[in-house]
Amino acid sequence: MSQAQPVRFPVLTPEEMSPRQKEVAAAIAGGPRGGIRGPFLALIHNPELANRVQQLGEHLRYGNSLSLAQIELIVLTVARHWNCQYEWFAHERIARTTTDLADGIIKALALGQMPPNMTAEQSTLHQLAKESLANGEPSDAVYEQAAKFFGRAGVLDALALTGYYSMVAMFLNTAKIPLPDGTPTPLQPLK
Repeated sequence: MSQAQPVRFPVLTPEEMSPRQKEVAAAIAGGPRGGIRGPFLALIHNPELANRVQQLGEHLRYGNSLSLAQIELIVLTVARHWNCQYEWFAHERIARTTTDLADGIIKALALGQMPPNMTAEQSTLHQLAKESLANGEPSDAVYEQAAKFFGRAGVLDALALTGYYSMVAMFLNTAKIPLPDGTPTPLQPLK
C-alpha cells in the first residue's frame, strides 16, 4: 500500500457480511459504480447508511443537471479542500478520462490555486464550492451568478455535490482507505 496508515474499517469478505450487508453490497455493485470501492469499503459496516449514501451519490453523479466536467470540477475542489488523497485520485482519473476538463485546471486545483482559463460557468462553480466550504454558504454575488448560469435547481445540485463529497472525503480520510499499491500520494500539503 502507498499509505502506511492502518485501515480503520477492515474490508469485509462476503463470508463476514450480514445478510443486509450482502444485500446492500449487491445493490451497489449492480448499479453504475459496478463494485464496492472507496468510501463504500467502510460504509458497508453500516449497511443502512451505505444504502442511503449510495442512493444520494448515484443521483448526484448520474442524475444531476450539471455536466460531467462541472461535477468533477466541484469534486476536485472539495477533495483539495479536505486534502482527501483517495477522492482526488479517483476523481482526477474520472475527470481526465470522461470529461473535457482542461489539464491546466486540474493541475491548478491540485496545487490549491485559482485555475487559469476557466469559463465564467466553471469559475462560478469553483467559487460556489470554495465559498460554501469556507463559509457555509456562497456570497450573494456568487449565488446570483450561479443562479443565472444554472438556475436554482442547478445551484442546489452544486451545493449538494459540495456537501456530499465533503461527507465522502470525511469517510475516506477517517477510514484511511489506501491508494492502490504503487500509487504516489497525489496531493501535497498546501503552504
